[in-house]
Amino acid sequence: MYIEKINGPEDVKKLNIEEMTALAEEMRHALLKRASIHGGHFGPNFGMVEAIIALHYVFESPKDKMVFDVSHQTYPHKMLTGRKDAYLYEEHYDDVTGYSCPQESEHDHFTVGHTSTSVSLACGLAKARDLRGESANVIAIIGDGSLSGGEALEGMDFAAELDSNMIIVVNDNDMSIAENHGGLYSNLKLLRETNGQAECNLFKAMGLDYVYVDHGNDLRELIGAFKQVKDSKKPVVVHINTLKGKGYKPAEEHKEEWHWHLPFDIETGKSHFPEVEDYSSVTCEYLIEKMKKDPTVVTITSGTPTILGFTQEKRKQAGRQFVDVGIAEETAVALASGIAKGGGKPVYGVYSSFIQRTYDQISQDLCIDGNPATIVVYTGSVFGMTDVTHLGLQDIPMLSNIPGLVYLAPTTKEEYLSMLDWSVEQKEMPVAIKLPGGDMISDGREVTKDWSQLNTYEVTEKGSKIALIGLGTFYSLALQTAEMLEKKGIHATVINPYYITGLDKGLLEKLKADHDTVVTLEDGILNGGFGEKIARFYGSSDMKVYNYGLKKEFLDRYDVNEVLKENHLTAEQIVNDVL
Repeated sequence: MYIEKINGPEDVKKLNIEEMTALAEEMRHALLKRASIHGGHFGPNFGMVEAIIALHYVFESPKDKMVFDVSHQTYPHKMLTGRKDAYLYEEHYDDVTGYSCPQESEHDHFTVGHTSTSVSLACGLAKARDLRGESANVIAIIGDGSLSGGEALEGMDFAAELDSNMIIVVNDNDMSIAENHGGLYSNLKLLRETNGQAECNLFKAMGLDYVYVDHGNDLRELIGAFKQVKDSKKPVVVHINTLKGKGYKPAEEHKEEWHWHLPFDIETGKSHFPEVEDYSSVTCEYLIEKMKKDPTVVTITSGTPTILGFTQEKRKQAGRQFVDVGIAEETAVALASGIAKGGGKPVYGVYSSFIQRTYDQISQDLCIDGNPATIVVYTGSVFGMTDVTHLGLQDIPMLSNIPGLVYLAPTTKEEYLSMLDWSVEQKEMPVAIKLPGGDMISDGREVTKDWSQLNTYEVTEKGSKIALIGLGTFYSLALQTAEMLEKKGIHATVINPYYITGLDKGLLEKLKADHDTVVTLEDGILNGGFGEKIARFYGSSDMKVYNYGLKKEFLDRYDVNEVLKENHLTAEQIVNDVL
């Protein structure tokens, strides 16, 4: 095997074309086996194996700096830069992250997990190089799907200003996570169809030189193109036409499904995990029915349609009432505001990690005007994604402090659907809904609460002395804590607050009569969060307040149970604390 002898890029340079071709197949085999056991980003890596080999054959990493966009395609890069064991041997699968990581290797220059950033980051490296009077190649690697993000276009717009070495490798597989959306993709299609010769050329229009590689999985063509642009004195785009998922038939034929995949059976391609009802599927079911009855209801995604449950089949069913703006979260929020202003009923579904990219639009474009759009926030939980670049723990402090926004926290499927239906139909304010983490809870109870009566909490268990306010995901933890206190002879009050953005001052005031301790529980960072608002309310009183949540830190690939214990987020610890 060749891959076993690759300890760094210098070993790649010793191979000839035939040996590199064999290396590519070995790498795909290792990637396939690892993905079947471990899961992870699939299609982007399989499509970029040859390109990564060619880059390391031609350039001199780490002197020549490669900056990956999103890092979905970094697995082959890691295999060639001293980290092959993490892809060859099951006991080492978790030795590396799924993204570019400077702590792992000198060949990685940024911790990258959000999209459309590589060109701007690489421009910064190139500018620093020029200021220091140094010479080396700087290469930004970006997928066509990421080009729809505003920062990618901003970076390319600036790149020409450098007037020095700056190489942008555009991996064009005619796919984002799902299909691409937006006008620029008609130009990419035109360039592919004309072998890069079309007069209309997005990249040239931005002042960039341009090289096209029609067979982006052909090592000879790739090496020739990279040698052509190496040490260039002007910013240049190398546009490579690749096949996403290359080498595994199910991934080639079903690119969207295989962008990222859970562990699966290699022979059948079937996941080892059965499909279950979750917040994605119930959201899709609700919205499909709603859209059938009301042509003004529109569902919006920014490149991640299946987070809302909208598979390709469901998107076709929804037709023009489903909008994918591409990887452009800022546009999604502004679009929703405009639709709401125009009399439509927009629902935008987004991961908590990615809603961080929309803070200005939510504040400026949506909330100042008070337009009644609905935002559904997924995986904003300690039980959500655990990679440092995809943490969803900052949404409570961020969103709950924007004036004019109502942020709701359901605890069950029934509460969520009730909130969603109210939000879609009301015309007074922008509303966001924070979905609970972990497995979806469905209790079958009818929800009759009037959500327009803002900031009205619900006492679900009336007690005395200690009040437990469990927000969203951690309402169940409040119930567990109450059960343990009951065994200690204390009948605690349990409260479901629902509203992240406001205080039920009347209820909080009443608690002073027969309670001396209030405990708040929230699934997010404490600083600036929900519990601090409660503590501030009681600041001038004798009420003792305990705030439980997560401390402010960047976690990475954490063990959920360990993090819960470190933050005293177990019923046993809470009971011991308050007693």
